[in-house]
Amino acid sequence: MTEYGVLQLNDRIYLDNSATTKVDPNSLEIMNYYHSVDYGNPSSLHRMGMAGEKKMEEARETIASLFKAKPRQIVFTSGGTEGNNLILRGVIEKYKTRKSKIITSKMEHPSVLEVLKEYEEQGLQVVYLEVNQWGDYNEEELLKEVDSDTMLVSMMKVNNETGKINDLKKIRQICDRKNPECLIHSDWVQALGKIATSPVDEGVDFATTSGHKVHGPKGVGFMYIKNQQKLQSVMKGGGQENGIRSGTQNVPAIAGFEEALKNARSDHAGDIRQMKQKILTFVDENIEEVSINSPLRDDFSDHIISLSFNDVKGEILLHSLEQKGVYVSTGSACSSKKEKDSPVIKAMGIPDEYRKGTIRISLSKYNSVDEMGRALQILKEEVKKIRKVLRR
Repeated sequence: MTEYGVLQLNDRIYLDNSATTKVDPNSLEIMNYYHSVDYGNPSSLHRMGMAGEKKMEEARETIASLFKAKPRQIVFTSGGTEGNNLILRGVIEKYKTRKSKIITSKMEHPSVLEVLKEYEEQGLQVVYLEVNQWGDYNEEELLKEVDSDTMLVSMMKVNNETGKINDLKKIRQICDRKNPECLIHSDWVQALGKIATSPVDEGVDFATTSGHKVHGPKGVGFMYIKNQQKLQSVMKGGGQENGIRSGTQNVPAIAGFEEALKNARSDHAGDIRQMKQKILTFVDENIEEVSINSPLRDDFSDHIISLSFNDVKGEILLHSLEQKGVYVSTGSACSSKKEKDSPVIKAMGIPDEYRKGTIRISLSKYNSVDEMGRALQILKEEVKKIRKVLRR
């Protein structure tokens, strides 16, 4: 197809890269090979199966090296949501008869919060740490809450709506002071390929990732599991992935994910920072009554920018921008069709009149400073139009 509606493909400005990304051409090429040539089941004993298994193990070694982990600590999944479910349920099922407390924050992904809500209804104690206007949790509150009954702390590395970066080393230190046996899980989906540190560096026990956030294919991810004895398998079947995640492994997607990760942290970090700076400067100087929820600071990732506009409806703004070929989101793609207001932005204390006008801009290596100028002019015009109507 050469057209999308009335817009040519090269007229689109895609700024929703935290929802999903364009697949790397090299990933597509290698995926096609394992879909059409060496397409055997990696559990099969014949040559085609062994070729798939060999590629899968090569990918595991590559990913482990990039993550500073051991290959046996990498477990392939279908993505972040499945990984979060497997880890949280696996840890809770193993320890719930001995420990009953879990600590998290109000900033977490729905695939974490919904699982914990389920167990909370079954009688487990779940502590939700409060955050300030920048999404910082209170270290003193965490120190107070960690005790001998705490089995797990779950805190994402990079927030998927604001780009806020959590210092997991500090969380590890706090846990070790009060309860060295306390395990730490981190949703690493928005951190993978965006920041230089790894779960190993930060003392995390479990981390989850997703391929399609880093120019890999959809339907693949991996879990980092420091010690597989620390969780119970909750997914039964053929015993693949050391019995942690049964089911036929998706070799083409795993191969494509590996290829994307090789190129994920390249020379584009400076370009993305320049684009974020351009966005924040333009918005600050040209649009009134806006809350910038993702400042240009070292504790915020450069690829995510959250903006909340007074007297604007976020969903209306999203579709107005879409009509002009600019694609953004109003928050997490996993919950945007259910939630009208973002729980993350609400937790940060953004006033209601601003919160309803929140959009998320998220950048990738395929964006450019030049197209950012066009997108920002369109944003300015559409905010003005919507306010003119809503303020009548």
